[in-house]
Amino acid sequence: MGEREAVGAERDSRGTVSEREQKVLQIIETARAKRPRFKDETVTMAHGAGGKATQTLIEGLLVPALSKEGETLEDLGDAGVVTIDGLGLALTTDSYVVRPIRFPGGTIGELAVNGTANDLAVAGAKPKALSLSLILEEGLASEELRAQVDAIAAAANAAEVEIAAGDTKVVERGHADGMYVCTAGIGKLDPRAELSPGGLRPGDRVLVSGTVGDHGSAIMLARDEFSLDAEIRSDTRPLWPAVDTLLDAAGRDLHCLRDATRGGVASVLNELARASGVAISVRERDVPLNPAVGGAAELLGIDPMYVANEGKLVVFVAAERSHEALAALRSVPGCEEAAEIGEVKREPPGMVLVETAFGGKRVMDQLVGDPLPRIC
Repeated sequence: MGEREAVGAERDSRGTVSEREQKVLQIIETARAKRPRFKDETVTMAHGAGGKATQTLIEGLLVPALSKEGETLEDLGDAGVVTIDGLGLALTTDSYVVRPIRFPGGTIGELAVNGTANDLAVAGAKPKALSLSLILEEGLASEELRAQVDAIAAAANAAEVEIAAGDTKVVERGHADGMYVCTAGIGKLDPRAELSPGGLRPGDRVLVSGTVGDHGSAIMLARDEFSLDAEIRSDTRPLWPAVDTLLDAAGRDLHCLRDATRGGVASVLNELARASGVAISVRERDVPLNPAVGGAAELLGIDPMYVANEGKLVVFVAAERSHEALAALRSVPGCEEAAEIGEVKREPPGMVLVETAFGGKRVMDQLVGDPLPRIC
């Protein structure tokens, strides 16, 4: 699912990198250093999967046309930051096209509120208000619409955000999966936060706030495409309580946060390794995983590190504050299974390496293609 080139673990008695391993890493590093260009003749589903095709679309087309002069993809997070009359604000926007619109653990309405609020939270901003646009398909049952509106209201109340503006459109039957939800969100930047996609430093510890791959697995099973029977629920939830607690525990030693949605934890690690020009080493054995998610992934031949989450943080914190940060994170409801899974290193820059459970090593590349269903 991702390009998982095997990297030889051959080392001499002093533990240095073997010549073979060094050559492999140099080849991969050279290939990944090339800036993508958007040359596809048509848009495919892979362009929305959060992996290499998405990066090519954004970095090869959207960023050059729409960003500030000199700004690159590495400068961008899940929310943009603006200052108005001295007030620091974060702004984000998103669209939700998940099918089915109800799934174990959540609904499209709940997902839209949490996902938008979480993009603000990981930018270090307390979510304050959302806009909401509903695109409804002709024939959608009124009862279903009422249920989704109730879910949106409940989720907004739980996340402590106001629905401040909205719009509604109806499209012809067959032109939507029941309903789509488009949002924008605004939040107030917290003075304790100094977070940046390029803020990773060698020695930083990598934490995740709980088991990975729950949401994407729940959606796959809800669509009944694989004839699997497992109790897996989406992890959709607001993340500001976790961010607030982490800022109290680690303050400026908290260098970067990201919610691992499309493309999963693997995509987040690759994006941030490249943005900061560092390497990230992940210990496969330490990644928390729901046994049902692990079993489903094994049967389907996929890596849960690439499967989407909707209520999980990836945290980069200075080594000297990592124990405090992890303890604080585990004190937050929903984050009891938080774990330290790796470390930021200097070499090879821009790459993610996995120490496998069998003692080997491999490159965890970005997601390639579109092997998973739409999950947000």
